[in-house]
Amino acid sequence: MVRNLGTSRALAKGASLVIGVDEAGRGPLAGPVVAAACLLGPDAPGGLDDSKKLSARRRAALEPRIQATCRWALGVVEADEIDRINIFAATMLAMTRAVGELVAALGAEPDAVLIDGNKTPQGRVPEWRWPARAIVGGDALEPCISAASILAKEHRDRVMRDHALAHPHYGWERNMGYGTAEHLAALREHGPSPIHRRSFAPVAQLVLL
Repeated sequence: MVRNLGTSRALAKGASLVIGVDEAGRGPLAGPVVAAACLLGPDAPGGLDDSKKLSARRRAALEPRIQATCRWALGVVEADEIDRINIFAATMLAMTRAVGELVAALGAEPDAVLIDGNKTPQGRVPEWRWPARAIVGGDALEPCISAASILAKEHRDRVMRDHALAHPHYGWERNMGYGTAEHLAALREHGPSPIHRRSFAPVAQLVLL
């Protein structure tokens, strides 16, 4: 699933196109991995930082401001696809989907794509065609990556809260699918849900019992 919800503001003539990319949800036992791609607008909000360093209230306040002032897109890979191709490949694919959707909406190729971490989809996903640079800790160093980090986390957290309504046993509205003691205890009692990652060890072990 890919969503492109960017603004329709025209690009400034001659402006450098630098897209920031980050993901949320590599580690959880359940739910999708989500990547966001973001091109900062001239009125992008200040105070952008790694989403993990921001309070939930601050992230919630920044998300609509980023959405209103920047161009952005999301790439989502669901749990069943994660199980088929593994979480690393799924993360690279989510990033590729997000950037591809944003580039299509922009109608222009980026000069650079800055990615949080130490690896990029270059050479790993056939559809990736853009100049990319991995930056360790980039979500705290590059505002365009910080914005992407916030968008990805806020979207994924919403998805997990929605899933929690249908599957209340696991406490996803609190743990967002991560393997907390509460989540693991519920897994042992109720077994895996349809959105659990069955290739992840704690879930796989239960399935084999």
